[in-house]
Amino acid sequence: MTMSTFSDIGALLSRGEYVRWFLLGTLSTILLSILGTLLGLILGVFLAFGKRIQINNRDKWFTKAWKYPLKYLCVLYSVIIRGTPMMVQAMIFQFACQNIGVNWSMMFTSNQIFNGWFFGGLIVLTFNTAAYMGEIVQSGLNGVGKDQTEGARSLGMSEFKTLFLVELPQALKNAIPTIGNEWIVNIKDSSVLNIVGVTELFFRAKDTAGQSYKILATYLIIAGIYLFLTLITTLILKLVSMKLSHKKLNFKLFHFRKETVNNEQ
Repeated sequence: MTMSTFSDIGALLSRGEYVRWFLLGTLSTILLSILGTLLGLILGVFLAFGKRIQINNRDKWFTKAWKYPLKYLCVLYSVIIRGTPMMVQAMIFQFACQNIGVNWSMMFTSNQIFNGWFFGGLIVLTFNTAAYMGEIVQSGLNGVGKDQTEGARSLGMSEFKTLFLVELPQALKNAIPTIGNEWIVNIKDSSVLNIVGVTELFFRAKDTAGQSYKILATYLIIAGIYLFLTLITTLILKLVSMKLSHKKLNFKLFHFRKETVNNEQ
């Protein structure tokens, strides 16, 4: 980078209008990533339950009539969503909404963040995240020991209660690092939602670059913001993992070992 680039960065950060745009975009990105991850996790739990449905020969015909479609619908959903880019899903969502007369850009137009396409983008991000969360939760459920479920069933707990009260809490606890990684991915991948008009950080950066003509400086600034967000998120997840594993936080940057020297008489 040349000195002119640093000068452009300083010029952008000295303009209150551009700083405000960066802050609004950052806030929108944070809210999208948090809400999309949480809502996606909730849907992912039910998706994992659907994929774990057991179909037995002793089941009656009306039981099989809902088990088969539900199980394979969950499997098909996971395959399709994880096999296509979120940008393509966002475009399909946009034009599908237009075909049925839903125009997200005309909703809540007076709000800088919670406008129509914020909620539209949140829907896309949530359903995209749900497919990955379903795999994460299912993997966590598979990691729960059979002795746990057998012990719960021996105490008289139903299959439903065993799943919700015994297996799921342990699965979520074990999957926290992977769930956190999905949160970090959503912070970065939310940038693709600008293609349908979601006013997140990348969208604000395009506006800034278009008005200021300081393109390189603009994208260097938002690169730094994305890096800062992912580093903070990683730190939060590390603290949560240490708390759950009952480890004490050690803020010492350097550790020196104290040695005892025995002097011979």
